[in-house]
Amino acid sequence: MIVYRERASLVRDLGVKAETLYAVSNSLERHYRRVLLPKKDGGVRELWVPDGVLKDIQRRITRVLLVHMPVSPWATAYRCGGGTYRNAAPHAGQPAVLKLDIRHFFDSVRYCDVKDTAFPAEIYAEPLRVLLTMLCYFRQGLPQGAPSSPAISNLVLADFDREIGGWCAPRHVRYTRYCDDLTFSGSFAPEEVIPFVESALRRRGFFLNGGKTRFLPASRRQTVTGLVVNQRPSVPAEELRLLRQEVYYCRRFGPADHMARLGITESRERYLARLLGRVSYALQMTPDKAALREAREWLLEALRCSCSG
Repeated sequence: MIVYRERASLVRDLGVKAETLYAVSNSLERHYRRVLLPKKDGGVRELWVPDGVLKDIQRRITRVLLVHMPVSPWATAYRCGGGTYRNAAPHAGQPAVLKLDIRHFFDSVRYCDVKDTAFPAEIYAEPLRVLLTMLCYFRQGLPQGAPSSPAISNLVLADFDREIGGWCAPRHVRYTRYCDDLTFSGSFAPEEVIPFVESALRRRGFFLNGGKTRFLPASRRQTVTGLVVNQRPSVPAEELRLLRQEVYYCRRFGPADHMARLGITESRERYLARLLGRVSYALQMTPDKAALREAREWLLEALRCSCSG
């Protein structure tokens, strides 16, 4: 593990001048812009998106420094080999699934937690800890639009994961965390798990979003990060149906006409690439679907023709 006690070594490895690092850290308000995104529930999600200069610095911090920090085995997002399937797979075929959500997680992360977990004193000299934390923190929270925030979120919750995972193991309860989504499965009553999780979160300055708590016995459809897990992880049937329907209309009327019908204004290449990504993901989850394989081949050919034309 590399230890940074002098500014020169940090500057060399990041590839950014010290003057730039300090200038940006001292004028953060000028380097963020506010973006509001609509949420499915009708609300609005506020993002603080860094400009090109700060975003480049945050990416370098992530690639050079944060990538070497250990991530808990219960974290399934924002890590090598992670993803929705890795989060859902441990919960397949279980008697019950409990889903919990941390309320306003990124906005609730404390400056001291970022400093202590992402830039610990054992690795960084104090002035460097302060500088790096300032470059990754904004307005009393982790900015959701910053490329460094996902990696830092895993580090902030690593100790929480160890406590919850250690409590679950002897009780044969399976636990995974996908960012701020917590999933438990096995044979248990939710009254056993929820109070323990609430207490562990509260001690760290976080709270559960009670409106998103879901307890799903095997008699109901159990979904985890968008995948049905009653048997093996799979894409919901209605989603597959809509996906096949969308490809069908593209093939029958042509992508341009189909996009016009739906009011899609992005380029044809971008739309086909997005649709190909969705089909490829569904095919990865359900590789036995011949219709999806055929749809993928058609989309690949349509993209080739679109790009060459």
